[in-house]
Amino acid sequence: MYSITLIPGDGIGPEVTDSACRIIEATGVNVRWDRFEHVGHAGVQKYGQPVPDELIQSIQTNGLCLKGPVTTPIGKGFRSVNVFLRQKLDLFVNLRPCKCLPNITTPFKDVDIVIFRENTEGLYSGIESYDERLEIADSIARITRKGSRRILDYAFKWVIANRRKSLTAVHKANVLKLSTGLFLNEAKIISRDFPDVWFNHFIVDNMAMQLVLKPEVFDCIVTTNLFGDILSDLCAGLVGGLGVVPGANLGDRLAVFEAVHGSAPDIAGTSTANPTALIRSASLLLHHIGEIQASKQIEWAVHQVYEEGESLTPDVGGNASTEQMTDQIVHMIHQAPTVFRD
Repeated sequence: MYSITLIPGDGIGPEVTDSACRIIEATGVNVRWDRFEHVGHAGVQKYGQPVPDELIQSIQTNGLCLKGPVTTPIGKGFRSVNVFLRQKLDLFVNLRPCKCLPNITTPFKDVDIVIFRENTEGLYSGIESYDERLEIADSIARITRKGSRRILDYAFKWVIANRRKSLTAVHKANVLKLSTGLFLNEAKIISRDFPDVWFNHFIVDNMAMQLVLKPEVFDCIVTTNLFGDILSDLCAGLVGGLGVVPGANLGDRLAVFEAVHGSAPDIAGTSTANPTALIRSASLLLHHIGEIQASKQIEWAVHQVYEEGESLTPDVGGNASTEQMTDQIVHMIHQAPTVFRD
C-alpha cells in the first residue's frame, strides 16, 4: 500500500480530485490517502496560514502528493501555495507533457512536447523590494549555476530514459546576458555529456513564434522558471487547453503531482469540470512510483474516451458531467486489464 498526501483544493478541486482518486482505485493500485482539506484560503481561516505545517510534514513523510487546484489571490493576500510548496520542498523540476488527444479541435494534430521548467529560482525567487520614496518596485531574477545544472541534467537524463530524441534550451541570453546567459552556457556544457541527444537552443520570443507555427518539430524543451511558466501554458493551448494537460513537481526525494489549471470557482459545484488534467497527473504519479502498467492503462483509457467522443465535458465539445466522464474512463480501464502486460 502506498501512502500519498492528498490536497483536494478549492473551487472545482474537490470534484476533479475525487475523479482522479476513483481512477487510481480502478487500476487496482492500493493507496491510503492522507487528506488535507484546509489549504489556501481555508488554511488561513483555520490555521492562520495557507499551508499548515502538518501538510508539509505529511508530504515529507510520504514523499508523494496529489494536489487539486488552489485559488491564489491576485495582487494581494497570501503567496501562491504552488510556489510555496515548490520552494519549501525543493521541487526543482516542473514536468509538463503536452500531447494531442483525439476529438479536440486544434490547428495541430501531431504535438507531443515535454517541457522541463526550473521550478525554484529565476524571477519567481520571491526576492522583491519597494522604494516608497522613489516609487520603484524591484524583482530579482536569481539564476544559479547549481540550479541550472540540476534541471538541465534531469532533462537530458529523462530524454535518454524515455527514448526521446531532442532537447531545446530556451533563454534570453541576447539581452539577459548574465542570468539566462549562465543557463545557456551550462546547457551547452552539459550537452557534451549526452551525445545521443540532439541539442539546440532558441531565444524565448522566437521560441514562442516557432511553437505556434510548427510545434510538431519540437520534442523536449528545458528552460528557466518564468519562461517555462509561459511556454508550458502556450503548449497546453496547442493541444486543447489547461484542462487536458498534466503536471508534476519533482525533487530528489519528494514529488507533488497537480493539474496545471486554476480552481475555476465560477463552475464549482456544477459537475461540468473536466477531470482529465488531474487524472493524467495521477497517471504520472503512478509511473513515477513504478506502477507502469496502471499508468499506461489510464492513458489508454483516457485516449479511448476522447476517441469515442461520447462522454466528454463541455469544455472539449461534449455534454457529459464530470462524474459521467469519470465513469467512462473507469469503464475503459476495466475493459483493458491485460493490454499492457509485458
